[in-house]
Formats: sequence, structure tokens, C-alpha cells
Amino acid sequence: GTRLAPKEKLDIPVLFMPDTMKMYEAVVVIHVMRENGENWPYEDSAELNKDLKSSVTVAENGGIQGILWIYPVHGIPEAPQQKLVPAVVCCRARQRVERRVEVLLTGVVPGANAMPAARNSAIVNTKKPANIQEEVQVTDGFSATVEFLYELQYQSNEIKSQLGALVGMHLIERERDTESGIVTLIFNIVFAPNKPMRSEATLVVQCTTGGVWKFPMLFIATEPEVDDVINIEGIGLNKESIVVFKLTSQTR
Repeated sequence: GTRLAPKEKLDIPVLFMPDTMKMYEAVVVIHVMRENGENWPYEDSAELNKDLKSSVTVAENGGIQGILWIYPVHGIPEAPQQKLVPAVVCCRARQRVERRVEVLLTGVVPGANAMPAARNSAIVNTKKPANIQEEVQVTDGFSATVEFLYELQYQSNEIKSQLGALVGMHLIERERDTESGIVTLIFNIVFAPNKPMRSEATLVVQCTTGGVWKFPMLFIATEPEVDDVINIEGIGLNKESIVVFKLTSQTR
């Protein structure tokens, strides 16, 4: 019953209040009819193609009574933002370090056992080096119904261009506690900085059944080790002393 003037805009609010960490789907349908009740003339209404039939309502006299706009809506819940302590990955420049980072996901819905979305997530940073050869472990047939997508997001494209090639991430283990429903994901993080830096990032985990979790991370590269010490021995006052050494570039 909303009247629209020519070229007038209509805002349609959509409220999303999820109670479980799964994706919800809905459709917003807008049905437009002429204010005077007349139909739009259409000569070949009996031969409307299949696509057009789904977006119009045809009157008995063959005219178009209404036009439909159909907008699909996907509601993806995101875990509440919390003040989590960032997982810190620290390494000296021009060296390489591996760290295991463990994150806890609450509210994952593998099936009918839905968990409330308001519970807290957590992140645990472990310093024990990871064994990359270790296979992914799955418990309770969890992987048959739930898969995860993950990526590191940076504060800007400039930071992404600098840090993206220096950080590698791989999911090596995941399991689910049958009593609490909490899913544990363990990532292997490889950090090989080429110069001192301090950059923040966000580990974003998305479940294919719906739900997004975000965890802060901090990458720190400290000053590198000294390559060499060059001693120039003076041969006398107001006389030059020369030492020759070679510098090799790591790039072209």
C-alpha cells in the first residue's frame, strides 16, 4: 500500500537478528501495480517467456497487472567483536619462524545441534614449532558436513602488498568437542620478514554453513643480526684509509 511518485526512491529496511551461527536465506519481493488499477498492455501475454513470467502478474484480459522485483538476501552471522589479545608472531628480519595458532569457534552448527551465537570465541598462540607433515585430524565425522574458509585481512592494500608475500598460513588440524560444541582450529603460520616491521592483521574464518569469526594477529620483525664488522685502520693524520668489501643484492 505504499504510494510512489515518479522517480521517487523507496528504502526497504531489513532486520537480521540471528540466534545461531548459520546462514539464513530470505527473499524480498516488491510488487508494483498502477495506482488507477489499470493494467499495462502487453500484446503477447500468452507467450511470455519463462523468465518474464516469474517477474510479472498477468490479468485475465491479457494485460500485465503487476511487476515483481525479487531480491535474494543471505544473512551471515558474525561472532561478537571482543577485545581479544592478538596472537603475536615475532621473528628477526632475514630469518624464518613457524608458529602454531589455535582458535576456538563457538556456535558452529553442523546439523540440528544449534549453539547460541552470543558465546565468546578465543585465540591461543602457541610457540611450539609445527610439523607441516601432520595430517588434518577430524573427529566425530565433523568434516562431512562442515568446511571452513580462512584468510588474513590487512588494514590497507599497502600493508597487504608488503606482508602478503612474507606470511604463509595453513590449516593443519581441526576438531570439535561433542559436549560444548566448540570447534578448535589449529593453523601453522610461517613468517619470513626481510626487514624490521610491525603490522596488524585479522584472521577471518568463515564456515560454509554460515558464520564468521575474526581474530586479531600481530606480526613483529625485529632488527636483523649484524652481517659483519668493518674495521678501517688509520694510517696517519690527514691520510685516507681504504677498505674494500662487496655487497650482493638479493634481487635484480
